[in-house]
Amino acid sequence: MSLIFGNRGGGELPQKTPTKPKWRHEDVTAPAVDDYLYSMLPPRDEVLAEMEDYATKHTVPIVGPAVARVLQQLAMMIKAKHVFEMGSAIGYSTIWWARAVGDGGRVTYTDGDAQNAERARRYFARAGVAHRIDIRIGDALELLSEQRQEFDIIFCDVDKEDYPRAFRLVAPRLRQGGLFITDNVLWSGRVVEENPSDARTKAVQEFNRLVYKSSELFTTILPIRDGVAVALKL
Repeated sequence: MSLIFGNRGGGELPQKTPTKPKWRHEDVTAPAVDDYLYSMLPPRDEVLAEMEDYATKHTVPIVGPAVARVLQQLAMMIKAKHVFEMGSAIGYSTIWWARAVGDGGRVTYTDGDAQNAERARRYFARAGVAHRIDIRIGDALELLSEQRQEFDIIFCDVDKEDYPRAFRLVAPRLRQGGLFITDNVLWSGRVVEENPSDARTKAVQEFNRLVYKSSELFTTILPIRDGVAVALKL
């Protein structure tokens, strides 16, 4: 906790700085720039705001509103109607996808935790998007491997050790012109480490090499929050 000292009534009293939610991930962007970007965001509705509070209090991983707006915008830009989400947790980003695809669109939610899925189900109902979402409980990569249709967008936010495996599953299930979007690809800046001992860091580094070298994908990493890779299928 840091302190700010201000002159109030001639005396200087310590004040607590607001605690920022862990999903902000300030390791990549300069804190002042990060604060500016978040200050520009419009207020979220009651359901999303509640989900952000819950994620902060219970250390649940969510993409947060800055990245979520990027996801929704990308989906709207390519007029996506079918989205497969790998690793959905309480369904925060799922709601943004569901609002992007509109009526007639479908978003597949996946998570291995039945309690997460049940909480997400309640949020979806309150957000008015439950009819656009298919809830699947289980291993996200196994669920993706069972799919025979092509999706407009596949979003990856699974355990980092599984990122390379996720890459290998995506191409046959993504339409031409579709997007493969992946969160946390800068991994709090740890991707710059040489010879890392951490398996997750190694996996993210390998994943980034794979998506950039792929002849089937045109990839760019957006340095927002913890890094978002956007790969267009050629």
